[in-house]
Amino acid sequence: MVQTVEQEQKQLPWTKEEFETALYAQKSQYHDLHPFHKRMNEGLLTPPEIKLWAANRFYYQKSIPLKDAAIISNCPHREIRREWIERIIDHDGREKDKGGIEAWLRLGEAVGLPRAELLDERYVLPGVRYAVDAYVNFCRTQPWIFAIASSLTELFCPNAIEVRLAALESHYQWIDPAGFEYFRVRLKKAPRDARYALNLVLDNCQTRHSQEQAVQALAFKCDLLWSQLDAIERGETRLKVMSNVET
Repeated sequence: MVQTVEQEQKQLPWTKEEFETALYAQKSQYHDLHPFHKRMNEGLLTPPEIKLWAANRFYYQKSIPLKDAAIISNCPHREIRREWIERIIDHDGREKDKGGIEAWLRLGEAVGLPRAELLDERYVLPGVRYAVDAYVNFCRTQPWIFAIASSLTELFCPNAIEVRLAALESHYQWIDPAGFEYFRVRLKKAPRDARYALNLVLDNCQTRHSQEQAVQALAFKCDLLWSQLDAIERGETRLKVMSNVET
């Protein structure tokens, strides 16, 4: 069967510039545009809503090292594994630097949630659990480069974190500012991590099909983050429980 010129062109790989543009285009689906985050940035969330967000976001944070370990387990390249393992250490911490998970536990304490209540997952919503577990499973079962492509939401997060940090400090003065250290650290580390991951994806996805799969992986991650906020915004039953633990 003779292919048309249009069909042949469709199969040609994008240039690196075109590929990068397609990846960055997913920013329009990033969760900083979700109504819940918009209300957060405008100072409109109640203390129970902030607590519910912190408790459910912690389930995502504690799962990040699991998805990174899954990526490493599927990656055959020693030099990439050696670099990527630093992400696990960034979250799990070391003896002196306790890492991102510990920082999020301190954020929980800053908003009035004892760490035991974060660790036992009593406030985790079914929709959040399903979305986060699906992400970890994606990284376990997909080729390592597409799992890395899904992590490229880091390209979009520094500006979102900067806006969120300013909003928390300005509008939610009842929160102990010592709890915001996680965001301050990510403002420094996220751009570095994102650039490394982006270069890996640009260099390792050489066919049009693999490039499109990488874009789809990033779109999947954006959907996952959005669906977490959908669940949190609608978590009225758990919100009533959170209201009972207000300090």
